[in-house]
Amino acid sequence: MRRHSGTLRRCIGCMESKEKSELLRIVCPEDEAILDLTGKDPGRGAYICKELECLEKAEKKNGFSRVFRKKVSFDTFDEDFKRHLSLDK
Repeated sequence: MRRHSGTLRRCIGCMESKEKSELLRIVCPEDEAILDLTGKDPGRGAYICKELECLEKAEKKNGFSRVFRKKVSFDTFDEDFKRHLSLDK
């Protein structure tokens, strides 16, 4: 049996399981998705890789609406995600 050292989560874009520390957490407290950089914001969370193509896949496959079980707005989320990616490099 395979053992892992940390907590695994699945990216809603590429659907790969990765260490929690390799992914970004997203919460949707109202009807708008926001980045949870602390990992402690209340509400249902979803995880996504730190890559733009995973975000595009998740949006194309309605991954956010599926995970949060409601229509999700991306008014500020896309900009925050891209800003975080540019800071991460």
